[in-house]
Amino acid sequence: MRRIEIYDTTLRDGSQGEGVNFSLEDKLAITQRLDAAGVDFIEGGYPLSNPKDAQYFVRVRELMFAHSRVVAFGMTRRRGMSAAEDPGMRALLEAQTSVITIVGKTSAFHVTEVLGVTLEENLAMIYDTVSHLVSSGREVFYDAEHFFDGWKLDPEYSRQTILAAERAGASRVVLCDTNGGTLPLEVSTMVAQACECLKIPVGIHCHNDCDLAIANSLFAVSAGASQVQGTINGLGERCGNADLISVVANLAIKSNGHEILSGSGTKHLTELSRFVYETANMSYRPGQPFVGSSAFAHKGGMHVHAVAKATQSYEHIPPEAVGNSRRILVSELSGRSNIAAMVTHADLKNNRELLDQVLAEVCRLENEGWQFEAAGASFDLLVERCAGSFRPVFEKTSYSVAVESRGEGEVRTEAMVKITTGGTLRHEVAEGDGPVNALDAALRKALEPLHPALSKMHLLDYKVRVINAAEKTAAKVRVSIESTDGDTVWGTIGVSENVIEASWLALADSFHYFLAKSAAH
Repeated sequence: MRRIEIYDTTLRDGSQGEGVNFSLEDKLAITQRLDAAGVDFIEGGYPLSNPKDAQYFVRVRELMFAHSRVVAFGMTRRRGMSAAEDPGMRALLEAQTSVITIVGKTSAFHVTEVLGVTLEENLAMIYDTVSHLVSSGREVFYDAEHFFDGWKLDPEYSRQTILAAERAGASRVVLCDTNGGTLPLEVSTMVAQACECLKIPVGIHCHNDCDLAIANSLFAVSAGASQVQGTINGLGERCGNADLISVVANLAIKSNGHEILSGSGTKHLTELSRFVYETANMSYRPGQPFVGSSAFAHKGGMHVHAVAKATQSYEHIPPEAVGNSRRILVSELSGRSNIAAMVTHADLKNNRELLDQVLAEVCRLENEGWQFEAAGASFDLLVERCAGSFRPVFEKTSYSVAVESRGEGEVRTEAMVKITTGGTLRHEVAEGDGPVNALDAALRKALEPLHPALSKMHLLDYKVRVINAAEKTAAKVRVSIESTDGDTVWGTIGVSENVIEASWLALADSFHYFLAKSAAH
């Protein structure tokens, strides 16, 4: 088994992505999750760049690590001064990490045109920086910035830069596709050439500007690289970095002969991915390979029929291998197999006449704008209505909503509901922050005295989507509501030309579903 090191730079390179901003506590929490996953190296940041990163390296010493080593990141010494005099070097040493990563210029173009020093001075900056840190008792990784572009331009000079780092005592040379513009076969060729001239292990650090960062990382490993750098979910500047979720899954599951991650392994990749999204306050990518909610979702009737017989017919790995789960979707593209897979009552699964009736109703409703993919609770109620087994706890008599604008920014919303429950007509009025909140409050006032368990239920999310935009303000809207009782989460849906009516339909379904579920228990 060939050991491949995983080096995570989510906290530094990932935080440079647009819209990504980690607090100090966020960084410490992610650090602990990465350690639990068995990541080999966690790059915490550049201690001289900002107070938060400097404080991180103080606080991280309080944590206990089972698998990972924390790394401080910095640059080669400034021109015109010794490494010992450089404040950047002092900050790196004061971070007290056992490993330091130094990034240096590897492209002759960048040396002369961007850094503005001679080629010889750049070599001295690399050597002096690495040797100073090594002599201070640190292990040093050298990140060869713009390696691939530099190698294409002047391979001999790029070779001299990485050899200077090796002679100075670096334990790894990491080849960086900084602009993300190199193709996989080019990466493979140049990584092999770098490995030939170095005696120390080689790593790879790819950006994703051509949507090839994962492929380039895998090609680099095949060519001899033994360390892969990247970020969770591919976060990072411009188009991001290599997504370590996919890199790890491909190396550990799809490729033979790789020893990777020493902690919880691949079975917690989905959990790790979503934790980082949540911490960064970002939405999940449903179509993200391996860990996305759609990665093992089946919608076409032919697919669902085949998966019911043999999951490998349309799945390249078991979803459990990465901590994900299989989902069967229902739509107008569905066949009877989709409906049977989604029906939760075992006694209804083999009722072919009912399944055909449900399928026809789904097709009719989706043609009108309904969509049941994220509304499993509404689908369950649809099945019960088609089967004639739906016994609502309450029935709507009427409702109304009044919105009154009283002045600059002052809006009052009041909802009235009349429902029949337990043979009694209940009439309640409530105020809310908006129409949906007011309807929710009024409906609760009417039902909670008879069903106190409703106090555990609340809305998690509310979304509105215009279906036929060409109709402008007369267009139909689709309202999707996500609700929870603290243990489970369910989705409901409503469609109407009137956004209040669509909201009522989705809200009422959520109440019906919860009350039916509570009665069953």
